[in-house]
Amino acid sequence: MKVSGFTFVRNAIKFDYPVAEAIRSILPVCDEFIVAAGNSDDATRELIASIEPSKIRIIDSVWDDNLREGGSVLAVETNKALDAVSDDTDWAFYIQADEVVHENFLSAIQEGMERWKDNARVEGLLFNYLHFFGSYDYVAASRDWYRREVRIIRKRQGIRSYRDAQGFRNQGRKLNVKLLDAWVYHYGWVKPPGSQQAKQESFHKHWHDDEWVQNNIPPASEFDYNIISGLKKFEGSHPEVIKKRISSGKWEFRPDPVKNKLPPVQKVLQTIEDLVDWRIGEYKNYRII
Repeated sequence: MKVSGFTFVRNAIKFDYPVAEAIRSILPVCDEFIVAAGNSDDATRELIASIEPSKIRIIDSVWDDNLREGGSVLAVETNKALDAVSDDTDWAFYIQADEVVHENFLSAIQEGMERWKDNARVEGLLFNYLHFFGSYDYVAASRDWYRREVRIIRKRQGIRSYRDAQGFRNQGRKLNVKLLDAWVYHYGWVKPPGSQQAKQESFHKHWHDDEWVQNNIPPASEFDYNIISGLKKFEGSHPEVIKKRISSGKWEFRPDPVKNKLPPVQKVLQTIEDLVDWRIGEYKNYRII
């Protein structure tokens, strides 16, 4: 069985993305790893090249900064990396620059890929998600965050990154997938407040025009993390590959107990979900078979 990892990245150092940790977290189950390295203002390319040259292949890319609707440039860059995956690969393992897979799940992932490798009906494998927010000590636990997404796919004609690269579609159709007993740890909302503010001011330009950014992302020296409710204390362990980054963190965040309370309707819906593992009205970018 051949497995190819792939991702895209730009300005990882400037905006404090744990892309090296993301790649290293799944590298043990990959035979090759393709990185579409965008035109960065920092040493992102050099960082990628230093990880494991024997497995990693870099595709140099220039982002089209005129694509400013719905994050479509992210899908374009994802597809550049996907297209460079070897044609004889059985599974293409996608990970974004702010996602890390815990080493405890690698065996389950490997077993899933082996189990469904020869079942042509299975087009992808689905992961559960933990969304960290504010610091490495808190996770988002409300309906505002997606619970699952596809991160392993077949390399087939027609399967492409969808919209803002959150998931994939096959000629516009949702993929038929199997759910793995594995989790992706999403760290995109865990950065020093200054770095997070800089990322927000830059990142939203891939979705909106300058006027929207100016009106909705006002300039500030630091990002205010007390903007959402439903955070819970994280009681588990973090992946080994990110522990060094965690230990070097120099900011503190504690949710405001008043702002962290869910509105009454959200609280009822969340209680139902917690009891029966059913999210009422959930958007699913996939079809579990």
